[in-house]
Amino acid sequence: MRRFPYRVIRAAFLFINSFITIAILSAVAMITRNPFVFPSLGPTAFLFFYAPEAPTASPRHTIYGHALGILCGYGSLWVFGLTHALPMAEVGVTPPRIFAAALSLAATSALMILFKCEHPPAGATTLIVSLGIVSRPFHLVLIEVAVALLALQAILINRLAGLYYPLWKAPGEPE
Repeated sequence: MRRFPYRVIRAAFLFINSFITIAILSAVAMITRNPFVFPSLGPTAFLFFYAPEAPTASPRHTIYGHALGILCGYGSLWVFGLTHALPMAEVGVTPPRIFAAALSLAATSALMILFKCEHPPAGATTLIVSLGIVSRPFHLVLIEVAVALLALQAILINRLAGLYYPLWKAPGEPE
């Protein structure tokens, strides 16, 4: 930090570690032929390596937040009879899909506040599910596994870099 500008160091840290974490998950996806990479992992990785000390970046917030997003997304599909429907990108926008997406985001947001596990990227996860991009129950489980793997990578990488990163929740954060 004394030899190079702070912003350059931070940018390089984010570049290298975002690349590594998503490359590993992409390799797992390629080997298993399952969706271990999805769009909301990008902002999650950014939080992990940009602001690891923030409560929203803690493993607790991340794992619970994405779990709520998955449950609310699939629940909204169920409520509107869309569990076996094609993705919105293939069939277009329909009123049930609009309401499923709106309900999933509203429920995910409210529940994250109620359960004290705010993690903004989980809002993207719930839309990924409620829009039908990823909606098979087995794949939804894999999404949560991918989130847990990303959290484990964040623990390892941040601690190896000498940065404090909690094993579960941020210090002083209520349970």
